Amino acid sequence: MEIRQLQRDTMKRENGADAQRLVPWPALNAPFEGSWCVVEAGGATGMHAHHEYEIFIAVTGEAVLDSQGERREFKAGDIVHFPPHTPHRVLNESSAAFEMYCVWWDAEMSERFVGRHEQQA
Repeated sequence: MEIRQLQRDTMKRENGADAQRLVPWPALNAPFEGSWCVVEAGGATGMHAHHEYEIFIAVTGEAVLDSQGERREFKAGDIVHFPPHTPHRVLNESSAAFEMYCVWWDAEMSERFVGRHEQQA
């Protein structure tokens, strides 16, 4: 068993959130990448879109998702999927930090995963 630990004191500011990429790492062959993200109280990520598929898993707190003219409540235990090229952002209008885990993938990541898997077999 190998555990990748969250290091809050070394998280980096990315797109309006404090983040630490936890995936990939050498011991894990995964077809995706992932990051722990914290949006501080009153903060927001920047509106953005990208070619990857993406899911957010809300871990603690409450936030609002803003995407394609729609705003939806997003709270601990919820999960959301954004297809490629879908603009989105997270707004934390609460008085406490909002934490989520983000996972993204694309065809190239999947192909690399299959190649590594076949080499290990």
